[in-house]
Amino acid sequence: MENKTLQKNRKLIDYGIFLPALLIILIICIPFSLYESESLALLNSIFDKIVEVFSWGYIWYALILLAAGLYLSFSKYGKVVLGDPKEKPSFTMFEYASILIAMGIGSTIMRTGMVQWTQVAIDPPFGVQPESSEAVLWGNTYSMFIWSFQVFAIFVMAAPAMAYILHVKKRPLMRISEACRCILGDRFTDGIGGKVIDVLFLISILSGAAVTLGLGTPIITSNLTNLLNIEVTFGMTMIVTIIWVVLFSVSAYLGIEKGIKRLSTFNIYLAGGLAIFILTAGPGIFILDFFTDTVGHLVNHYFSLSFYTNSTDLNSTTHIQSHMIFWFAYSATWAMLHSVFAAKTSKGRTVKEMILTYLLAPTMISWVATGVLGGLGVHRFLTGEVNILQLVESNQPVNAIPNILMTLPWSEVIMILFIVVSMIFLTTTLDSTTYTIAAYTSRQNMSKYEPSRNLRIIVAAIITTLALILMQIGGLAPLEVISGLMGLPIIVIQFLTIYAAKKMMDQDKAWIYNIRG
Repeated sequence: MENKTLQKNRKLIDYGIFLPALLIILIICIPFSLYESESLALLNSIFDKIVEVFSWGYIWYALILLAAGLYLSFSKYGKVVLGDPKEKPSFTMFEYASILIAMGIGSTIMRTGMVQWTQVAIDPPFGVQPESSEAVLWGNTYSMFIWSFQVFAIFVMAAPAMAYILHVKKRPLMRISEACRCILGDRFTDGIGGKVIDVLFLISILSGAAVTLGLGTPIITSNLTNLLNIEVTFGMTMIVTIIWVVLFSVSAYLGIEKGIKRLSTFNIYLAGGLAIFILTAGPGIFILDFFTDTVGHLVNHYFSLSFYTNSTDLNSTTHIQSHMIFWFAYSATWAMLHSVFAAKTSKGRTVKEMILTYLLAPTMISWVATGVLGGLGVHRFLTGEVNILQLVESNQPVNAIPNILMTLPWSEVIMILFIVVSMIFLTTTLDSTTYTIAAYTSRQNMSKYEPSRNLRIIVAAIITTLALILMQIGGLAPLEVISGLMGLPIIVIQFLTIYAAKKMMDQDKAWIYNIRG
Protein backbone atom coordinates (compact mmCIF):
# COMPACT_ATOMS: atom_id res chain seq x y z
CA MET A 1 0.00 0.00 0.00
CA GLU A 2 2.81 2.41 0.95
CA ASN A 3 4.68 1.57 -2.28
CA LYS A 4 1.58 2.37 -4.36
CA THR A 5 1.16 5.71 -2.57
CA LEU A 6 4.85 6.55 -3.10
CA GLN A 7 4.62 5.67 -6.80
CA LYS A 8 1.46 7.77 -7.13
CA ASN A 9 3.18 10.78 -5.49
CA ARG A 10 6.17 10.41 -7.80
CA LYS A 11 3.88 10.61 -10.83
CA LEU A 12 2.44 13.90 -9.56
CA ILE A 13 5.64 15.91 -10.14
CA ASP A 14 7.37 16.77 -13.38
CA TYR A 15 10.90 16.05 -12.22
CA GLY A 16 12.25 17.22 -15.57
CA ILE A 17 11.77 20.83 -14.49
CA PHE A 18 11.60 20.53 -10.69
CA LEU A 19 14.90 18.80 -9.93
CA PRO A 20 17.09 20.94 -12.24
CA ALA A 21 15.67 24.12 -10.67
CA LEU A 22 16.35 22.88 -7.14
CA LEU A 23 19.85 21.66 -7.98
CA ILE A 24 20.80 24.94 -9.67
CA ILE A 25 19.72 26.91 -6.58
CA LEU A 26 21.82 24.71 -4.29
CA ILE A 27 24.82 24.77 -6.65
CA ILE A 28 24.69 28.57 -6.70
CA CYS A 29 23.93 29.20 -3.03
CA ILE A 30 26.22 26.80 -1.18
CA PRO A 31 29.52 28.20 -2.56
CA PHE A 32 28.23 31.76 -2.10
CA SER A 33 27.27 31.04 1.51
CA LEU A 34 30.71 29.64 2.27
CA TYR A 35 32.26 32.90 1.10
CA GLU A 36 29.41 35.21 2.04
CA SER A 37 31.25 38.52 2.31
CA GLU A 38 33.20 38.00 -0.93
CA SER A 39 30.15 36.75 -2.84
CA LEU A 40 28.01 39.62 -1.57
CA ALA A 41 30.66 42.11 -2.67
CA LEU A 42 30.75 40.47 -6.13
CA LEU A 43 26.96 40.26 -6.50
CA ASN A 44 26.41 43.80 -5.24
CA SER A 45 29.03 45.13 -7.65
CA ILE A 46 27.16 43.37 -10.48
CA PHE A 47 23.87 44.82 -9.31
CA ASP A 48 25.37 48.30 -8.91
CA LYS A 49 26.62 48.07 -12.48
CA ILE A 50 23.12 47.15 -13.65
CA VAL A 51 21.71 50.16 -11.77
CA GLU A 52 24.31 52.35 -13.43
CA VAL A 53 23.78 51.01 -16.95
CA PHE A 54 20.18 49.84 -17.05
CA SER A 55 18.20 52.10 -14.69
CA TRP A 56 16.37 53.61 -17.64
CA GLY A 57 15.47 50.11 -18.89
CA TYR A 58 13.73 49.04 -15.68
CA ILE A 59 11.82 52.32 -15.55
CA TRP A 60 10.53 51.95 -19.11
CA TYR A 61 9.87 48.23 -18.54
CA ALA A 62 7.44 48.98 -15.69
CA LEU A 63 5.76 51.83 -17.56
CA ILE A 64 5.32 49.78 -20.75
CA LEU A 65 3.72 46.97 -18.76
CA LEU A 66 1.33 49.45 -17.16
CA ALA A 67 0.46 50.87 -20.59
CA ALA A 68 -0.09 47.33 -21.93
CA GLY A 69 -2.38 46.56 -19.00
CA LEU A 70 -4.50 49.65 -19.63
CA TYR A 71 -4.62 48.86 -23.36
CA LEU A 72 -5.83 45.28 -22.81
CA SER A 73 -8.36 46.46 -20.21
CA PHE A 74 -10.01 49.22 -22.22
CA SER A 75 -9.73 47.77 -25.72
CA LYS A 76 -11.88 45.04 -27.25
CA TYR A 77 -9.78 42.45 -25.42
CA GLY A 78 -10.96 43.69 -22.03
CA LYS A 79 -14.41 42.10 -22.35
CA VAL A 80 -13.04 38.61 -23.12
CA VAL A 81 -14.14 36.16 -20.42
CA LEU A 82 -11.47 33.87 -19.00
CA GLY A 83 -13.61 30.75 -19.04
CA ASP A 84 -17.17 29.91 -20.07
CA PRO A 85 -19.13 33.18 -20.42
CA LYS A 86 -22.24 31.41 -19.09
CA GLU A 87 -20.60 30.45 -15.79
CA LYS A 88 -20.32 32.74 -12.79
CA PRO A 89 -16.86 33.72 -11.50
CA SER A 90 -15.35 31.39 -8.93
CA PHE A 91 -15.26 34.10 -6.24
CA THR A 92 -17.20 37.23 -5.34
CA MET A 93 -15.40 40.49 -6.13
CA PHE A 94 -14.54 41.04 -2.44
CA GLU A 95 -13.14 37.51 -2.08
CA TYR A 96 -11.29 37.85 -5.38
CA ALA A 97 -9.77 41.22 -4.43
CA SER A 98 -8.84 39.92 -0.95
CA ILE A 99 -6.98 36.95 -2.44
CA LEU A 100 -5.06 39.17 -4.86
CA ILE A 101 -4.27 41.70 -2.10
CA ALA A 102 -2.92 39.00 0.22
CA MET A 103 -0.83 37.54 -2.58
CA GLY A 104 0.26 40.93 -3.91
CA ILE A 105 1.55 42.70 -0.80
CA GLY A 106 2.10 40.05 1.88
CA SER A 107 3.86 40.90 5.12
CA THR A 108 6.34 43.15 3.31
CA ILE A 109 3.87 46.05 3.51
CA MET A 110 4.01 45.82 7.32
CA ARG A 111 7.74 46.59 7.15
CA THR A 112 7.89 49.08 4.30
CA GLY A 113 4.72 50.85 5.44
CA MET A 114 6.22 51.76 8.80
CA VAL A 115 9.94 52.32 8.17
CA GLN A 116 10.66 52.60 4.42
CA TRP A 117 10.32 56.38 4.66
CA THR A 118 13.38 56.55 6.94
CA GLN A 119 15.79 55.50 4.17
CA VAL A 120 14.58 58.32 1.93
CA ALA A 121 14.51 60.86 4.78
CA ILE A 122 18.20 60.13 5.37
CA ASP A 123 19.07 60.26 1.65
CA PRO A 124 16.33 62.29 -0.11
CA PRO A 125 16.09 63.07 -3.85
CA PHE A 126 15.98 66.36 -5.77
CA GLY A 127 18.46 68.15 -3.50
CA VAL A 128 16.15 68.10 -0.46
CA GLN A 129 17.79 68.64 2.96
CA PRO A 130 18.30 65.25 4.71
CA GLU A 131 16.16 64.59 7.81
CA SER A 132 14.04 67.68 7.14
CA SER A 133 10.24 67.67 7.22
CA GLU A 134 10.26 67.80 3.40
CA ALA A 135 12.59 64.78 3.29
CA VAL A 136 10.22 62.90 5.62
CA LEU A 137 7.28 63.70 3.32
CA TRP A 138 9.27 62.46 0.32
CA GLY A 139 10.02 59.30 2.31
CA ASN A 140 6.39 58.40 2.92
CA THR A 141 5.49 59.41 -0.64
CA TYR A 142 8.08 57.00 -1.98
CA SER A 143 6.77 54.28 0.36
CA MET A 144 3.39 54.65 -1.35
CA PHE A 145 4.95 54.85 -4.80
CA ILE A 146 6.70 51.47 -4.56
CA TRP A 147 3.29 49.89 -3.90
CA SER A 148 1.59 51.54 -6.86
CA PHE A 149 0.47 50.77 -10.37
CA GLN A 150 3.82 49.92 -11.96
CA VAL A 151 4.73 47.15 -9.54
CA PHE A 152 1.29 45.54 -9.76
CA ALA A 153 1.44 45.79 -13.55
CA ILE A 154 4.69 43.81 -13.31
CA PHE A 155 2.87 41.22 -11.18
CA VAL A 156 -0.20 40.72 -13.37
CA MET A 157 0.69 41.19 -17.01
CA ALA A 158 1.63 37.57 -17.75
CA ALA A 159 -1.72 36.48 -16.28
CA PRO A 160 -3.96 37.06 -19.35
CA ALA A 161 -2.02 34.50 -21.40
CA MET A 162 -1.86 31.99 -18.54
CA ALA A 163 -5.58 32.35 -17.75
CA TYR A 164 -6.51 32.07 -21.43
CA ILE A 165 -4.68 28.78 -21.99
CA LEU A 166 -6.06 27.39 -18.73
CA HIS A 167 -9.71 28.46 -18.74
CA VAL A 168 -10.46 29.03 -22.45
CA LYS A 169 -8.05 26.75 -24.32
CA LYS A 170 -8.32 24.11 -21.55
CA ARG A 171 -4.65 23.18 -21.84
CA PRO A 172 -3.68 20.64 -19.16
CA LEU A 173 -0.27 22.06 -18.20
CA MET A 174 -0.09 25.40 -16.40
CA ARG A 175 3.31 26.47 -17.77
CA ILE A 176 4.88 29.66 -19.09
CA SER A 177 6.21 27.68 -22.06
CA GLU A 178 2.66 26.53 -22.81
CA ALA A 179 1.40 30.12 -22.80
CA CYS A 180 4.05 31.03 -25.40
CA ARG A 181 3.38 28.02 -27.65
CA CYS A 182 1.54 30.13 -30.23
CA ILE A 183 4.71 32.23 -30.65
CA LEU A 184 7.51 29.73 -30.11
CA GLY A 185 5.92 26.75 -31.87
CA ASP A 186 5.41 23.11 -30.86
CA ARG A 187 9.00 22.02 -31.47
CA PHE A 188 10.49 24.68 -29.17
CA THR A 189 7.79 24.37 -26.49
CA ASP A 190 7.95 20.57 -26.28
CA GLY A 191 11.74 20.52 -26.52
CA ILE A 192 14.68 21.77 -24.51
CA GLY A 193 13.74 25.43 -25.03
CA GLY A 194 10.41 25.00 -23.23
CA LYS A 195 12.16 23.15 -20.39
CA VAL A 196 14.67 26.00 -20.00
CA ILE A 197 11.88 28.59 -19.71
CA ASP A 198 10.02 26.53 -17.10
CA VAL A 199 13.17 25.78 -15.09
CA LEU A 200 14.03 29.49 -15.12
CA PHE A 201 10.59 30.26 -13.69
CA LEU A 202 10.99 27.70 -10.91
CA ILE A 203 14.46 28.94 -9.96
CA SER A 204 13.16 32.48 -9.53
CA ILE A 205 10.12 31.39 -7.52
CA LEU A 206 11.80 28.81 -5.28
CA SER A 207 14.61 31.22 -4.44
CA GLY A 208 12.14 34.07 -3.95
CA ALA A 209 10.01 31.95 -1.62
CA ALA A 210 13.03 30.96 0.47
CA VAL A 211 14.14 34.60 0.70
CA THR A 212 10.62 35.74 1.64
CA LEU A 213 10.37 33.16 4.41
CA GLY A 214 13.84 34.01 5.70
CA LEU A 215 13.56 37.80 5.49
CA GLY A 216 9.95 37.88 6.71
CA THR A 217 10.93 36.27 10.00
CA PRO A 218 12.62 39.40 11.52
CA ILE A 219 9.30 41.28 11.28
CA ILE A 220 7.97 38.80 13.84
CA THR A 221 11.08 38.11 15.92
CA SER A 222 11.95 41.80 16.43
CA ASN A 223 8.51 42.47 17.89
CA LEU A 224 8.39 39.18 19.78
CA THR A 225 11.73 39.76 21.53
CA ASN A 226 10.66 43.24 22.64
CA LEU A 227 7.32 41.92 23.84
CA LEU A 228 8.89 39.07 25.85
CA ASN A 229 12.12 40.94 26.71
CA ILE A 230 14.38 38.20 25.34
CA GLU A 231 17.14 38.04 22.72
CA VAL A 232 16.81 36.83 19.13
CA THR A 233 18.36 33.41 18.66
CA PHE A 234 18.41 30.97 15.77
CA GLY A 235 16.23 28.70 17.89
CA MET A 236 13.54 31.39 18.15
CA THR A 237 13.83 32.11 14.43
CA MET A 238 13.40 28.40 13.74
CA ILE A 239 10.32 28.18 15.99
CA VAL A 240 8.70 31.17 14.26
CA THR A 241 9.54 29.67 10.87
CA ILE A 242 8.05 26.28 11.80
CA ILE A 243 4.83 27.94 13.01
CA TRP A 244 4.62 29.73 9.67
CA VAL A 245 5.27 26.48 7.84
CA VAL A 246 2.42 24.76 9.65
CA LEU A 247 0.07 27.64 8.87
CA PHE A 248 0.84 27.99 5.17
CA SER A 249 1.08 24.21 4.67
CA VAL A 250 -2.39 23.70 6.15
CA SER A 251 -3.80 26.59 4.11
CA ALA A 252 -2.19 25.34 0.89
CA TYR A 253 -3.38 21.79 1.69
CA LEU A 254 -6.98 23.00 2.05
CA GLY A 255 -6.74 24.79 -1.31
CA ILE A 256 -7.96 28.13 -2.60
CA GLU A 257 -11.63 27.77 -1.66
CA LYS A 258 -11.27 26.45 1.91
CA GLY A 259 -7.83 27.73 2.89
CA ILE A 260 -6.36 30.65 0.95
CA LYS A 261 -9.67 32.49 0.37
CA ARG A 262 -10.81 32.30 4.00
CA LEU A 263 -7.44 33.30 5.42
CA SER A 264 -7.11 36.21 2.97
CA THR A 265 -10.56 37.66 3.66
CA PHE A 266 -10.14 37.19 7.43
CA ASN A 267 -6.85 39.08 7.39
CA ILE A 268 -8.36 42.02 5.49
CA TYR A 269 -10.81 42.47 8.38
CA LEU A 270 -8.04 41.97 10.94
CA ALA A 271 -5.74 44.52 9.23
CA GLY A 272 -8.64 46.98 9.12
CA GLY A 273 -9.12 46.48 12.86
CA LEU A 274 -5.42 47.16 13.46
CA ALA A 275 -5.61 50.38 11.43
CA ILE A 276 -8.65 51.59 13.40
CA PHE A 277 -6.94 50.63 16.66
CA ILE A 278 -3.84 52.70 15.78
CA LEU A 279 -5.96 55.67 14.68
CA THR A 280 -7.98 55.53 17.88
CA ALA A 281 -5.21 54.83 20.38
CA GLY A 282 -2.53 56.85 18.56
CA PRO A 283 -2.24 60.24 16.89
CA GLY A 284 -5.26 59.70 14.62
CA ILE A 285 -5.70 63.34 13.55
CA PHE A 286 -2.02 63.68 12.61
CA ILE A 287 -2.08 60.38 10.71
CA LEU A 288 -5.12 61.44 8.67
CA ASP A 289 -3.57 64.86 7.95
CA PHE A 290 -0.22 63.36 6.99
CA PHE A 291 -1.94 60.70 4.85
CA THR A 292 -3.72 63.49 2.98
CA ASP A 293 -0.43 65.39 2.50
CA THR A 294 1.32 62.23 1.29
CA VAL A 295 -1.37 61.30 -1.25
CA GLY A 296 -1.37 64.87 -2.57
CA HIS A 297 2.42 64.88 -2.78
CA LEU A 298 2.40 61.54 -4.60
CA VAL A 299 -0.23 62.70 -7.10
CA ASN A 300 1.74 65.89 -7.78
CA HIS A 301 5.07 64.07 -8.20
CA TYR A 302 4.01 60.67 -9.56
CA PHE A 303 5.56 61.28 -12.98
CA SER A 304 8.74 62.71 -11.42
CA LEU A 305 9.23 59.50 -9.44
CA SER A 306 8.19 57.26 -12.35
CA PHE A 307 10.92 58.70 -14.60
CA TYR A 308 13.57 59.39 -11.93
CA THR A 309 17.16 58.40 -12.85
CA ASN A 310 19.16 61.20 -11.13
CA SER A 311 21.17 61.51 -14.35
CA THR A 312 22.54 65.01 -13.72
CA ASP A 313 24.30 64.00 -10.50
CA LEU A 314 27.39 62.26 -11.85
CA ASN A 315 29.07 61.67 -8.50
CA SER A 316 26.46 59.92 -6.35
CA THR A 317 23.36 57.71 -6.31
CA THR A 318 20.34 58.46 -4.13
CA HIS A 319 18.47 55.80 -2.18
CA ILE A 320 15.39 56.17 -4.38
CA GLN A 321 17.39 55.65 -7.57
CA SER A 322 19.07 52.41 -6.44
CA HIS A 323 16.15 51.05 -4.42
CA MET A 324 13.55 51.64 -7.13
CA ILE A 325 15.60 49.68 -9.66
CA PHE A 326 16.13 46.86 -7.16
CA TRP A 327 12.41 46.93 -6.36
CA PHE A 328 11.40 46.60 -10.01
CA ALA A 329 14.06 43.93 -10.60
CA TYR A 330 13.02 41.94 -7.53
CA SER A 331 9.34 42.33 -8.47
CA ALA A 332 10.15 40.89 -11.90
CA THR A 333 11.35 37.66 -10.26
CA TRP A 334 7.92 37.34 -8.63
CA ALA A 335 5.99 38.39 -11.72
CA MET A 336 5.37 34.94 -13.11
CA LEU A 337 4.29 33.56 -9.73
CA HIS A 338 1.72 36.33 -9.27
CA SER A 339 0.50 35.92 -12.82
CA VAL A 340 0.16 32.14 -12.63
CA PHE A 341 -1.74 32.40 -9.33
CA ALA A 342 -3.94 35.23 -10.65
CA ALA A 343 -4.68 33.13 -13.73
CA LYS A 344 -5.73 30.15 -11.62
CA THR A 345 -8.07 32.26 -9.45
CA SER A 346 -9.57 34.35 -12.28
CA LYS A 347 -11.87 31.77 -13.83
CA GLY A 348 -15.02 33.56 -15.00
CA ARG A 349 -13.50 37.04 -14.78
CA THR A 350 -12.93 39.23 -17.81
CA VAL A 351 -9.46 40.38 -18.82
CA LYS A 352 -10.43 43.88 -17.71
CA GLU A 353 -11.66 42.72 -14.29
CA MET A 354 -8.50 40.72 -13.66
CA ILE A 355 -6.03 43.44 -14.64
CA LEU A 356 -7.82 46.39 -13.03
CA THR A 357 -8.50 44.49 -9.79
CA TYR A 358 -4.79 43.70 -9.49
CA LEU A 359 -3.82 47.28 -10.33
CA LEU A 360 -6.30 48.98 -8.00
CA ALA A 361 -7.12 46.79 -4.98
CA PRO A 362 -3.55 46.12 -3.69
CA THR A 363 -2.57 49.73 -4.48
CA MET A 364 -5.39 51.21 -2.40
CA ILE A 365 -4.74 48.89 0.56
CA SER A 366 -1.00 49.58 0.36
CA TRP A 367 -1.56 53.34 0.41
CA VAL A 368 -3.82 53.07 3.45
CA ALA A 369 -1.32 50.82 5.25
CA THR A 370 1.54 53.20 4.43
CA GLY A 371 -0.55 56.18 5.53
CA VAL A 372 -1.41 54.65 8.91
CA LEU A 373 1.85 52.85 9.75
CA GLY A 374 4.14 55.44 8.17
CA GLY A 375 2.14 58.28 9.71
CA LEU A 376 2.59 56.76 13.16
CA GLY A 377 6.36 56.42 12.66
CA VAL A 378 6.71 59.96 11.31
CA HIS A 379 4.72 61.39 14.23
CA ARG A 380 6.97 59.65 16.76
CA PHE A 381 10.04 61.01 14.94
CA LEU A 382 8.77 64.59 14.71
CA THR A 383 7.75 64.68 18.38
CA GLY A 384 11.08 63.18 19.46
CA GLU A 385 9.47 60.19 21.21
CA VAL A 386 11.59 57.78 19.16
CA ASN A 387 14.82 58.72 17.39
CA ILE A 388 13.93 56.47 14.47
CA LEU A 389 16.54 57.73 12.02
CA GLN A 390 19.33 57.05 14.49
CA LEU A 391 17.97 53.54 15.11
CA VAL A 392 17.83 52.90 11.37
CA GLU A 393 21.37 54.18 10.74
CA SER A 394 22.80 52.06 13.56
CA ASN A 395 20.70 48.95 13.01
CA GLN A 396 18.24 47.25 10.66
CA PRO A 397 15.12 49.34 9.89
CA VAL A 398 12.84 46.47 10.94
CA ASN A 399 14.18 46.77 14.52
CA ALA A 400 12.71 50.26 14.78
CA ILE A 401 9.17 48.88 14.45
CA PRO A 402 8.74 47.62 18.03
CA ASN A 403 10.14 50.90 19.37
CA ILE A 404 7.40 52.75 17.50
CA LEU A 405 4.62 50.38 18.57
CA MET A 406 5.71 50.54 22.23
CA THR A 407 4.83 54.26 22.34
CA LEU A 408 1.12 53.49 21.92
CA PRO A 409 -1.39 52.84 24.71
CA TRP A 410 -2.11 49.12 25.10
CA SER A 411 1.18 48.60 23.28
CA GLU A 412 1.32 44.89 24.12
CA VAL A 413 -2.11 44.33 22.54
CA ILE A 414 -1.21 46.32 19.41
CA MET A 415 2.13 44.53 19.12
CA ILE A 416 0.41 41.13 19.31
CA LEU A 417 -2.12 42.23 16.70
CA PHE A 418 0.71 43.53 14.49
CA ILE A 419 2.52 40.18 14.80
CA VAL A 420 -0.64 38.22 13.95
CA VAL A 421 -1.48 40.36 10.90
CA SER A 422 2.13 40.16 9.65
CA MET A 423 2.21 36.41 10.16
CA ILE A 424 -1.09 35.86 8.32
CA PHE A 425 -0.01 38.14 5.47
CA LEU A 426 3.18 36.14 5.02
CA THR A 427 1.20 32.92 5.36
CA THR A 428 -1.16 33.94 2.54
CA THR A 429 1.83 34.82 0.35
CA LEU A 430 3.56 31.51 0.99
CA ASP A 431 0.46 29.30 0.76
CA SER A 432 -0.30 30.95 -2.59
CA THR A 433 3.33 30.37 -3.60
CA THR A 434 3.18 26.73 -2.52
CA TYR A 435 -0.09 26.19 -4.34
CA THR A 436 1.23 27.82 -7.51
CA ILE A 437 4.49 25.87 -7.59
CA ALA A 438 2.52 22.66 -7.04
CA ALA A 439 0.16 23.58 -9.90
CA TYR A 440 3.08 24.53 -12.14
CA THR A 441 5.05 21.32 -11.60
CA SER A 442 2.03 19.03 -11.56
CA ARG A 443 1.39 16.45 -14.26
CA GLN A 444 -2.36 16.61 -13.59
CA ASN A 445 -4.78 18.53 -15.80
CA MET A 446 -4.85 21.96 -14.14
CA SER A 447 -7.78 23.12 -16.27
CA LYS A 448 -9.96 20.60 -14.42
CA TYR A 449 -8.33 19.92 -11.05
CA GLU A 450 -6.40 21.52 -8.22
CA PRO A 451 -2.82 20.35 -7.68
CA SER A 452 -2.52 17.29 -5.48
CA ARG A 453 -2.57 17.96 -1.75
CA ASN A 454 0.40 15.66 -1.28
CA LEU A 455 2.33 17.68 -3.85
CA ARG A 456 1.49 20.94 -2.02
CA ILE A 457 2.92 19.51 1.21
CA ILE A 458 6.05 18.32 -0.60
CA VAL A 459 6.59 21.81 -2.06
CA ALA A 460 6.04 23.44 1.36
CA ALA A 461 8.62 21.11 2.91
CA ILE A 462 11.17 21.90 0.18
CA ILE A 463 10.74 25.69 0.54
CA THR A 464 11.09 25.43 4.31
CA THR A 465 14.15 23.19 4.20
CA LEU A 466 15.83 25.46 1.67
CA ALA A 467 15.10 28.58 3.77
CA LEU A 468 16.32 27.03 7.04
CA ILE A 469 19.55 25.73 5.47
CA LEU A 470 20.33 29.12 3.94
CA MET A 471 19.44 30.95 7.17
CA GLN A 472 21.80 28.70 9.11
CA ILE A 473 24.76 28.88 6.71
CA GLY A 474 24.28 32.54 5.81
CA GLY A 475 23.14 32.11 2.23
CA LEU A 476 20.01 34.28 2.27
CA ALA A 477 21.72 37.59 1.52
CA PRO A 478 23.45 36.33 -1.65
CA LEU A 479 20.23 34.61 -2.73
CA GLU A 480 18.32 37.87 -2.30
CA VAL A 481 20.66 39.66 -4.73
CA ILE A 482 20.58 36.68 -7.12
CA SER A 483 16.76 36.87 -7.05
CA GLY A 484 16.99 40.50 -8.09
CA LEU A 485 19.34 39.62 -10.95
CA MET A 486 16.97 36.87 -12.10
CA GLY A 487 14.50 39.58 -13.11
CA LEU A 488 16.40 40.32 -16.35
CA PRO A 489 15.51 37.12 -18.25
CA ILE A 490 11.99 37.15 -16.74
CA ILE A 491 11.36 40.54 -18.41
CA VAL A 492 11.81 38.97 -21.86
CA ILE A 493 9.41 36.15 -21.01
CA GLN A 494 6.82 38.63 -19.72
CA PHE A 495 6.71 40.54 -22.98
CA LEU A 496 6.38 37.24 -24.86
CA THR A 497 3.33 36.28 -22.79
CA ILE A 498 1.64 39.65 -23.43
CA TYR A 499 2.07 39.21 -27.16
CA ALA A 500 0.91 35.59 -26.86
CA ALA A 501 -2.31 36.64 -25.08
CA LYS A 502 -3.15 39.11 -27.84
CA LYS A 503 -2.28 36.61 -30.58
CA MET A 504 -4.43 33.83 -29.08
CA MET A 505 -7.43 36.14 -28.65
CA ASP A 506 -6.97 37.41 -32.22
CA GLN A 507 -6.81 33.89 -33.62
CA ASP A 508 -10.01 32.90 -31.77
CA LYS A 509 -11.74 36.27 -32.25
CA ALA A 510 -12.42 35.95 -28.54
CA TRP A 511 -13.80 39.49 -28.27
CA ILE A 512 -16.72 38.25 -30.40
CA TYR A 513 -17.24 34.65 -29.30
CA ASN A 514 -16.06 34.56 -25.67
CA ILE A 515 -17.89 37.46 -24.00
CA ARG A 516 -20.84 37.77 -21.65
CA GLY A 517 -24.25 38.03 -23.24
